[in-house]
Formats: sequence, C-alpha cells, structure tokens
Amino acid sequence: MSTQNFNLPDVGEGLTEAEIVSWKVAPGDTVAINDVICEIETAKSLVELPSPHAGVVGELLAAEGATVEVGTPIITFVTDAAPAAPAAPAAPAAEEAGGSVLVGYGTGGGATSRRKRPAERPVRSSVGVIAKPPIRKLARDLGVDLTTVTPTGADGEVTRDDVMKHASQASVFRNIQTPEWGDVREETVPAPQTAPVGLARGVAPAPASAVNDDGRTESIPVKGVRKATSSAMVQSAYSAPHVTVWKEVDASRTMELVKRLKAAPEYADIRVSPLLIMARAVIWAARRTPMVNAAWVETENGPEIVVRHYVNLGIAAATPRGLLVPNIKDAQDLGMKDLARALNRLTLTAREGKTSPADQQGGTITITNIGVFGMDAGTPIINPGEAGIVAMGTISQKPWVVDGEVRPRWVTTVAGSFDHRVIDGDGMSRFIADVASVLEEPALLVD
Repeated sequence: MSTQNFNLPDVGEGLTEAEIVSWKVAPGDTVAINDVICEIETAKSLVELPSPHAGVVGELLAAEGATVEVGTPIITFVTDAAPAAPAAPAAPAAEEAGGSVLVGYGTGGGATSRRKRPAERPVRSSVGVIAKPPIRKLARDLGVDLTTVTPTGADGEVTRDDVMKHASQASVFRNIQTPEWGDVREETVPAPQTAPVGLARGVAPAPASAVNDDGRTESIPVKGVRKATSSAMVQSAYSAPHVTVWKEVDASRTMELVKRLKAAPEYADIRVSPLLIMARAVIWAARRTPMVNAAWVETENGPEIVVRHYVNLGIAAATPRGLLVPNIKDAQDLGMKDLARALNRLTLTAREGKTSPADQQGGTITITNIGVFGMDAGTPIINPGEAGIVAMGTISQKPWVVDGEVRPRWVTTVAGSFDHRVIDGDGMSRFIADVASVLEEPALLVD
C-alpha cells in the first residue's frame, strides 16, 4: 500500500492557477483510472480532472471555491502499487493497466516517478496515437477517430490542424470575383513602430457576491471570467486604436434565403439563422480585404503585421459563465451546411459551459450578434490578437425606399471595429460594404 499525491496539473494551456469548483469524490471512495475526481475552472473554461490512480481516495487537500496554483497537491490516493521507477527513453507506451499512470497526463514512455504535465509531452494511447489531452478532447467533440487522422506534428504527434482538417468535409467555396487564399497560411508585412496588441484572452464565470454590512451595497470579487475578460478588453482598448464604421442594410433577401434553408430537407436537423449568412459574408469579404483578418505582432526585430490566409471565425457568445469567444477553425473551408453545423455545435457547447480553452484560442476575426439583445448597432472592442470585429444588429421591418417607392423591408445594421494600425479607412469601408452586399444579395456566395 502507498499514498500518492496528485498535484493540480496545467491542463495544457499554460495557465498558472485554477479554482476547485466541485469535488466528485469523497474520502474513502474507490476510484479507477480516469474516473472524474473534480471540476476545476480556469480563466478559460471548466475542466473535469480524471483520476491518475486506481485506489481509494485519502484526503481532499483543497476546498471547493479555493484558487490553487498549478503544481499544488489537491488530493491523495491510497493505492496497492508502489510508485513506479523511471523507465528508459525507448520504453513502450504507458500502460493503462498499471494503476499509476493518468491517461491524458502521463508520458509517452514508461511510467516515471515524476508525472509530466500535458503541455510537456503528449500521450500515446494503447493504439499508438500520440496527442495531447486538449487535442483528444477536440477530436471527441468533433466526432473524429484519432486513429484515422494523419499526424504532422513532431514525433508523429496529432496536432489541432490535423484534427480540424480531418473534420472538414466541404471544399473551399469559390467565387469568380474573389481571389484565392494563398498557399502560405500567414505572411508578414512591415508595420510602423507603436504599441502591440495584447494577445491574452480568457473567460471565467461570475463569482459569488457578498452583501456589505449596511445591506445597501454588495461586493463582487473580480476573478475568473470577469478578471480575464476585463484585462483583455482594457489591454485591447488602450493598445489598439479602434475605429468603427457601420452601414444599414436591406437584408430581406437574406431572410428569404434563411426561410428557404429552414424548409429544405437537407437542413431538417440543422438550426439556421441569419447569423449563418453573416458568417459566410464575413469569410467572403475577408478574402477580398485580407488585412481585416491580420494581426499586429511585436517581435524582437520590431512590429509586424501578420496576414492570415485562413479564417478562424470567432463568435462572441453570452453564456451563464460570462462572455466566451470560441472560434470555428478554418471556417473558409466549410460550405454552407457544414458551417451551419459548426455554428450549432459552437453555440450548444458554449451554452452548456463546455467550451474548451483550445476552442477559444487562435481566432482571426470575430462576429458579435448584438441583434439577439434587440440592439441596432454598437462599437465592439476588438478581440486581442485580431484586427477586426463585426457586430450584427437586430433585423426588423422598417420603411425602405425600393425603386422610388417606400416599402416595408427587413433591415439591419452592420458595424465593424478595426485596429487602425493594421488597416486604413478605405479597407475598413470596403470590407463592411462587402459584408453588407452579401446580406443584401446572398447570391454573391454561389460557388
């Protein structure tokens, strides 16, 4: 018999601390490897921690609601097996039956006395696939069998791009008036010397408040979601010079298309909304004005503008946990139906509070649908690490002049905020005009 400590791991995103939300086990409980022992909350997501041991729970070392630094012991286990001795580098994959290696937190070789964090080394499963825990979760969320994915990472590791490429089934939509994406996914151009855009982005749930003595006020601790979000927004607002432009749009034909898609048999199991057409419009317009999909980046040789030849489309989502901005990886590769499914998955996952940190990283441009709150327009703050964000206002019937006559039409407002270090007024205006033109005439998206 031996007692084993389990330290709070870095869940793969380089975070330094997390809050213990709830324990799923109690002292004396018998657990197997990979049984969920607790739920933690980082600045980015809720994460279930699996048990690294098979045995009996000894002591819970951290209380629910406590914020714990990575590497701090949080629980003890009483196990039958003694700690494993270090294995040679050439040893085979970690054995799941040994009772001492946490699947998802172990090493690619034999079990060692020091447990590696997932960010340090990916995990090899019993079928020989090498992938880090966040990549495995992404594959599960997308229904991808990792054994069928061709790995491109170091030492045969399956990367996020490998999973997303495998999950994508539709080819890139083409338009005769639209330039092709380049073969190089990113390129840099010289940039003037000025302050960088902050790259950190995090979210977490609203903490509990405390009523003050006089009962007239209450204090809400700023941590988790609110702390991370406020830090990112302040950093973005005061480092990137924001400029906002907007345009009213007759979206009647968009509404007609949405109605037709809802009635189409092939969309019977897919929720369709104007946001789908908006998403396609932004992707189409970004291809025509690539600088809106770029980023200002500080390097040791000075600032650069990185132009991305792909779109990781962020969708700002208001959830019970607070503001989340998950993104659809390589959205430019998705046809209408696959993009609709991706939006459905993204929305459902966010509402259930299951959005992973991986899904919130790497965005290139964001859409915020303020119309769902009945707002006509706004001046959104750019997501750090991006150069543009587009706001879609409510779509409502208004009087509109058509062929010299006033008629009731479905009208919305498209607004966009941009980093003026990266893109100038003509580019901003051209991009928003392109988005508006698609909402006015969705036929522009026809392949």
